[in-house]
Amino acid sequence: MEKIVITGMGTVNPLGLTVEESWRNALNGVSGVGPITLFDSAPHNVHFAAEVKNFKPENYMDVKEARRRDRFEALGAAAVKDALQDSGLAINEKNAGRIGVLVSSAIGGITSLEEAVITNQKDGPRRISPFLIPMLMSNGAAGLAAIDYGLKGPALSVASACASGSDGIGIAFMMLKAGMIDAALAGASEATICSVGVGAFDRIGAMSRRDGDYSMTPQPFDKNRDGLVMGEGAAVLVLETESHAQARGAQIYAELAGYGATADAYHITAPHEKGEGGAAAIRMALQSAGANVDEVGYINAHGTGTPLNDKSETMVIKGAFGELAYQIPISSTKSMTGHMLGATGALEAIFCVRAVREGVLPPTIHYETPDPDCDLDYIPNKAREKKISLAVSNAFGFGGHNAVLAIRKYS
Repeated sequence: MEKIVITGMGTVNPLGLTVEESWRNALNGVSGVGPITLFDSAPHNVHFAAEVKNFKPENYMDVKEARRRDRFEALGAAAVKDALQDSGLAINEKNAGRIGVLVSSAIGGITSLEEAVITNQKDGPRRISPFLIPMLMSNGAAGLAAIDYGLKGPALSVASACASGSDGIGIAFMMLKAGMIDAALAGASEATICSVGVGAFDRIGAMSRRDGDYSMTPQPFDKNRDGLVMGEGAAVLVLETESHAQARGAQIYAELAGYGATADAYHITAPHEKGEGGAAAIRMALQSAGANVDEVGYINAHGTGTPLNDKSETMVIKGAFGELAYQIPISSTKSMTGHMLGATGALEAIFCVRAVREGVLPPTIHYETPDPDCDLDYIPNKAREKKISLAVSNAFGFGGHNAVLAIRKYS
């Protein structure tokens, strides 16, 4: 069976505007959380988020084109451009139909929709932007990437809430395995730091409210965790069949070895109390990779910092690995990036690639007080050197979606 390999990576996120900058900041335990600048948060309970800093769409596209795109589409375009450049994959008439685009989004252009509703109420429907529909639709980043580069293979966006990016990568993996395509751009983009986005997540009690001092939030797996911090950004991988990558002399970063996906069928926002669906997804990903549980050297956890998720995910990991769970280093890089919703799983896959290549595992920052319900090794506060051959990336989403990727050191 042919291997599926990763040959390019691109990202813009709260830790940096490149893969290298983001990875170094993650290893150094840098927090991407700061005051909200993208809208006036005065009426809200929450006044901090993990924004992408110093992002200028015109650095990645024409100024006129940038005005026609929602922020999530601009962020996605930046990650796509960098991933393609990193891969060295040349697109031409001969191969365009064999390259897929799976750039997902959980929410789509919510900022553009919010602005249009305000415009409609204030000035009437004739003042709504004619570009609103392509700006708000969640498949916009995928469609625009296909247009930007003339890619004529499958182009789509997966919507599975906070598992969207990981599921998009997983579906690209399956398309490559099935021989439908030779290469794919796969990942996700999200930009929900707006009044409605922050307000809605706060109303369901999911968000941290430490406005007096947000320097220690989010706190995944810590006893004093009080919720997630909203993030934004995009991350994209270039995936190829091994033979296609070798034929063009591509640099291969790692193997995307396995994918698992399940549904809790339990509750629209709460994870399953016993973590059964997540554990099943991990087992499915490892079976897909032809790997045993004792081969896993690192888990990048979903780790949102909410009381329910972190307790449930600890049970998920125990359910999948049994007593071995206590020996596997785990970290939540959301402690630094915030929760980028659908895009986070794609960024965390990049972090897993770097971990297996370099033998360094990023930390869970802000970890101070152990929780009896979360009693595993969460790599507290400082990166850890450890040579590993296989990493697992967990992504769980509202609706009961569970997506797991297995990333193996390439040889």
